[in-house]
Amino acid sequence: MTVTATTPTARPATVTSRTGAAAVTGALVLLVAALAVVDITQGTAAVGPVEVLKALTGRADPADASVVVASRLPRMTAGLLVGAVLGMAGAALQAVSRNVLASPDTLAVNAGSYFALGLVAVTGVSLPFLASSGVAFAGGLAAAAVVLGLSGLGAGTVRLVLAGTALALGLTAVTEGLLLLFPQQTEGLYQWNQGNIGQNGFDGVVQMAPVAVVGLAGLLLIARRVDALALGDDAARGLGVPVRSTRVTAVVLATLLSAAAVTLAGPIGFVGLCAPALVRPLARRIRGFLRLRAAVPVAGLIGAALVLGADVLLRTFVAADTAVAVPTGVVTSLLGAVFLVVMAARLRDTAGAAAPDKLRIRSRRVFLTTLTVLVLVLVGTVIAAVLLGDSKLLLGDVVNWAQGRAGRTVSFVLDTRTPRVFAALLAGAALALAGTLVQAVTRNPLAEPSVLGVSGGGALGAVILVTTVPLAGAWSVAGAAFAGSAVTAVVVFGLAARGGFQQNRLVLVGIGVATATTALISLLIVLTDPFNATKALTWLSGSTYGRTLPDVLPLAAVLAAGIAVAAVRHRELDLVSLDEDTPRLLGLDLSRGRLGFLVVSVLLTATAVAAAGTIGFVGLVAPHAARALVGRRHTRVVPVALLLGAVLVCAADLLGRTVIAPAQLGAGLMTAAIGTPYFLYVLVRSRR
Repeated sequence: MTVTATTPTARPATVTSRTGAAAVTGALVLLVAALAVVDITQGTAAVGPVEVLKALTGRADPADASVVVASRLPRMTAGLLVGAVLGMAGAALQAVSRNVLASPDTLAVNAGSYFALGLVAVTGVSLPFLASSGVAFAGGLAAAAVVLGLSGLGAGTVRLVLAGTALALGLTAVTEGLLLLFPQQTEGLYQWNQGNIGQNGFDGVVQMAPVAVVGLAGLLLIARRVDALALGDDAARGLGVPVRSTRVTAVVLATLLSAAAVTLAGPIGFVGLCAPALVRPLARRIRGFLRLRAAVPVAGLIGAALVLGADVLLRTFVAADTAVAVPTGVVTSLLGAVFLVVMAARLRDTAGAAAPDKLRIRSRRVFLTTLTVLVLVLVGTVIAAVLLGDSKLLLGDVVNWAQGRAGRTVSFVLDTRTPRVFAALLAGAALALAGTLVQAVTRNPLAEPSVLGVSGGGALGAVILVTTVPLAGAWSVAGAAFAGSAVTAVVVFGLAARGGFQQNRLVLVGIGVATATTALISLLIVLTDPFNATKALTWLSGSTYGRTLPDVLPLAAVLAAGIAVAAVRHRELDLVSLDEDTPRLLGLDLSRGRLGFLVVSVLLTATAVAAAGTIGFVGLVAPHAARALVGRRHTRVVPVALLLGAVLVCAADLLGRTVIAPAQLGAGLMTAAIGTPYFLYVLVRSRR
């Protein structure tokens, strides 16, 4: 009876599974084909469906045929190829890492490729197309190896996306610094980094197609071994699967696919994250899609549909002349950012809202000594910042200027340099205080205004006003920055508040929102000032160039208010940073206290962004270093963090102005170069 009952039920289930898989695959093929047909009919030239049909059948006007064959068909084919390889790469990376958040974006593969190509471009060497692909592959593989080595491959962990995002921020900052220093050698690299499937002929597609085929064939060959990894490392070894070599091979093949896409169209964001995620609901109904051999092609079809769909939507709702200037990667990044936020909000977080690291209690003598040393360092840094630059001055020149007796040249130099020094000092202190408040309220050692998207929101608000109202004043820009930061803060903290600001959820939602703001800023830059990427990069790199004293007045006022709040409510900060229960037992309204501190942190971040652009990682480094130096009591942490933040940004601005003078680098690029290793160190330390 048992055999008779089992056999009839197993056979129809298998047939249904195969039939369903075939039906879904066929539907996806039809969807991709339909999107491809629509994509061919869209463009700036007056070549509609009828003219396209004539061109494909050889009966069109030569001009129309040239548009279709030389531009639209290559664009459509590139969209198919790029979407397919990114979807397949994402499916492989998620399978081998057992991590639903793994993708070429979150593993910093795209950022590594961008950095490698930037290094080559600086040398002035012109590489053939395939050689460029090799450079992109090497850079992406190195970045992926670093991220995987730091984050580990444990099931369900989100450390991978945190490490990948931090490394991507650092690599992108260095690359953008190269773009600012060598604008002629790297011309066009910034626009390329936004991701665009537009092509001039089939040459690129023809050269990258074999690379994609090799990558797909390799993944299909090792698919059974990768499937075995889902059982766990020990079980896979018991089945005779070489775990380490399988992982390495899968990552190399996925990076190869990603490099092909990056070389052909630039980084097309988040397709490798979204496509495999859309396969998972299908796999719940059709078990065949649980196997990599079936999941990879299906993810490729979904990826192709995503890229072509983004291109079709863009050209449907945006005027043709404008749509040409909008990179496809901006659209997919916006969609992917929303997708990441939704996934993070639904993701089960096992990290909890832990208290900060346990640190030794420092004596009052240690605190006073630390404070004295930092004050002296700050004074020395300020003096150096005022005296050094493209024109070197003496202390006597500064004294004469203060007394109104300086010459015209000295007056001009100090009139322009002094506001920059003030902007750097105040921005560093404000970001440090904002980071201190956020880390205390969320009890999250990884919380920081730029990582949480608050800085990006402020930059977006400021850029919107600057691009639409070029003559806007300092207070207007500060107001717009605050509005942008407030909106992003409401989204991030609102979604993360469920469950008590759990570490992983908070940071992942912040990363998603930060990605969305970056994409929107790129979109604004492209639409309003497509020929002046240097201007945008200067703003986004955290530059104090051109600042005046009225520009820093809003920041000075908000910083003074923030310091006053932190000083008056320092005991409340200490209690909030402990746990959930202790503040309530002592009668503290925890929700209202959190909200108040978060509002202050948003104000500080917004005005700092308005005064000095986007400066990352200061809010992470300064509070951490302060707690390590003087303990966790906020009466000591706040002043030390303020001094550290001011010194860090002022020193970064000084180095950016002097090391390669007369060329300059933004303070944000310098702090990113410092902050990225520190963020990764904190991540590894918290893992232990």
